[in-house]
Amino acid sequence: MPTGNIYDVIVVGCGSVGNPTAYHLAKAGLKVLVLDKRTAAGQGENKTAIGGVRATHSDPGKISIGLESIRIFSTWKDIYGFDIEWKPGGYCFPVYDEIVETTLKSLLPVQKGYGLNINWVGPDDIKEIIPGINPDGLRGGTYSPDDGQVSSILAPIAFQREAENCGAVYRFNERVIGYLREGDKITGVRTDKDIYSSNWVVLAAGSDAAEHGPMLGIDIPVTPDSHEAGISAPIKHFLAPLIVDLRPGPEGKTTNFYFGQNRKGQIIFCYTPKDLFVGTNRESLSEFLPVLSSRMTALIPKFKNLLIRRIWRGCYPMTPDGVPIVDYASGLKGLILAVGMCGQGLMLGPGIGNNIASMITSSSPCISDEAQACFRCDRNIYKSDTEALK
Repeated sequence: MPTGNIYDVIVVGCGSVGNPTAYHLAKAGLKVLVLDKRTAAGQGENKTAIGGVRATHSDPGKISIGLESIRIFSTWKDIYGFDIEWKPGGYCFPVYDEIVETTLKSLLPVQKGYGLNINWVGPDDIKEIIPGINPDGLRGGTYSPDDGQVSSILAPIAFQREAENCGAVYRFNERVIGYLREGDKITGVRTDKDIYSSNWVVLAAGSDAAEHGPMLGIDIPVTPDSHEAGISAPIKHFLAPLIVDLRPGPEGKTTNFYFGQNRKGQIIFCYTPKDLFVGTNRESLSEFLPVLSSRMTALIPKFKNLLIRRIWRGCYPMTPDGVPIVDYASGLKGLILAVGMCGQGLMLGPGIGNNIASMITSSSPCISDEAQACFRCDRNIYKSDTEALK
């Protein structure tokens, strides 16, 4: 094999996770190759994200990784001079229901124990945090001021640029069609254009992850389902945090919905449908805007005159328990799985990339054992574990 085709690490997938992983690996001094079947970085689910970045989760793994992602995003411009449109302002979960209030309050000790800056605040505070919110029945809510937003269009450009500055090689329009193997060790990949060998392979293929299972001889339990989002014309800035409304929609079609105002003044929004649309169909649905507009105006009535500019759909690569898999592959040496981000790849990607770099360079994760256990391959992934903040 030509020496130019030999690498320390091959990253399969150049999206929300693969791209920052390549950055961290190259920054650590490793020879890195990034492969993607698409035309550029972040052209899969990455560009469909609405840009929310939070450490406000309910398990140690995502809290720890989320905090690291926030550190990376929030300091990027200061370190590299490239504006990824980081907007601080936090996340707010307004509450109108006693059961939701009890649930969110019960999570606070775990969240605070892992370093998350979060508190329960009363209804008067929520009215200040979310100007114009419907006050009827408002009980209060949680507020985590260190969370924020980032541009899902600019972030991939930033990570690729710095990864390449550190020597990483990116090859686009190149599809992985097989893996090289010596016994129980993965030693490289075969694409539709060439063959490459490496000491490590990181699989970060997003919604396509399960397709790689048969090539590797393992089961990768990731099933995509599609979610719709949209963005408005700019309006005067009034909203600092991203808002998550956990109430079920009155139409019976949604579970929660979430939105924020980006740095350009646009309101960007998404919801979780009650009946999931399993698969990769990205055609917009006629029901989305009527349902979503009803929910948004019920929460903040002055949204009734909001002009919507565009809607789209993207996929959540889901695991059965709603938690990512970030671990050494069971039974295969030289392979790390970074799959099943469950719609949170953008917010978790930089932290996951840093964790994977540590797994390769230091032979162990950079997060605690308890936090890493949340992402392990050998957890009972089919166990039903309802999590309010997934």
